[in-house]
Amino acid sequence: MTNQNVVVPDAKSGINMAITVAVSGSSLFSSAAQKPPAVPGTYITISKKKLLQNLDINTGARINAWVDSMRASSPTHIKSSSPHLSDDHHNSWTMHHPSALDMFEQITNASKGKQIVMFLDYDGTLSPIVDDPDRAFMSDSMRATVRKVARYFPTAIVSGRCRDKVYSFVRLAELYYAGSHGMDIKGPSKGSKYKKGAEAVLFQPASEYLPMIDEVYKALLEVTKDTPGAKVENNKFCLSVHFRCVDEKKWSELAKQVGSVLEMYPSLRLTQGRKVLEIRPTIKWDKGKALEFLLESLGYANCTDVFPVYIGDDRTDEDAFKVLRERGQGFGILVSKTPKDTNASYSLQEPSEVMAFLRRLVDWKKLSLRRQFRIRRRLEEMKMSL
Repeated sequence: MTNQNVVVPDAKSGINMAITVAVSGSSLFSSAAQKPPAVPGTYITISKKKLLQNLDINTGARINAWVDSMRASSPTHIKSSSPHLSDDHHNSWTMHHPSALDMFEQITNASKGKQIVMFLDYDGTLSPIVDDPDRAFMSDSMRATVRKVARYFPTAIVSGRCRDKVYSFVRLAELYYAGSHGMDIKGPSKGSKYKKGAEAVLFQPASEYLPMIDEVYKALLEVTKDTPGAKVENNKFCLSVHFRCVDEKKWSELAKQVGSVLEMYPSLRLTQGRKVLEIRPTIKWDKGKALEFLLESLGYANCTDVFPVYIGDDRTDEDAFKVLRERGQGFGILVSKTPKDTNASYSLQEPSEVMAFLRRLVDWKKLSLRRQFRIRRRLEEMKMSL
């Protein structure tokens, strides 16, 4: 037996921590960041019964930590024993993360003379959170709004979903799409004046993990098939285990099932979002890295005249919010009705407010362009008169 690091979330902070477990000697487990074999079928296969009998990964304390983190990721569980304390906390949070609609003038003033680049999460940002992730449709009015935004600003959808899945929801060919938490990036196929070169941007830093992801997907389908409401989604370069429709009494069982599979694959890590367990490669890549890659692709890597705005509602969006704070450029906007620890500067409560903010941004840009046109025309008239 050899010791191996496995990444699990800390219950209080939600931060992934490495813990040591004993596993059978195998070259597959020589390093938590080891690259997976290139040939499918070379991974360890194990029956559902044997997976669930593995007591090391399924110790009570560890599973309880996972379940606590699952509750923490679920907005419906954010409560306070004192209404007054809750109000004070909410007011304090709002002071530090004011509404982007209320602070719209401040945001646009900060962007003057700079190129705004828009980054938008999908679920919970452009579409409402729904029980069935396959029915997370955006409204026609939201689609029309995003299309208008893309006319004036380079615009990217950055999602944990499979890129093709997100595109099937959004259906706007002029956008950039970063699926699988930024591990699958492609540029506009048409209609974008910001597109660099003749070919669309295409970046897939985790391609070698595809056989492993596919195998883990099949294993998760098998171990979760008897848990009512559980849904496993294959996002190509990462996996999602949705527990929004799972009875809370079954969360512990679901955590055991997922943990049993993941112990066999230390090259993968688990993080959590809103009613979803996210499984992805341990490579150093996330939505923040995707944001930086897209800015570089657009020619804004080291520019001081760029103004990125990222709007998202999930924990995974925090990586992008953090990048913007560290760059000292642009702003992050968190979509949430409840106070959360966040690196975002501003907040919006729900997708309808996101749409209202985007519409105001488009109207502001139109007015700004009209003013510029009028000024140029007056200058030309003055030159002609002289």
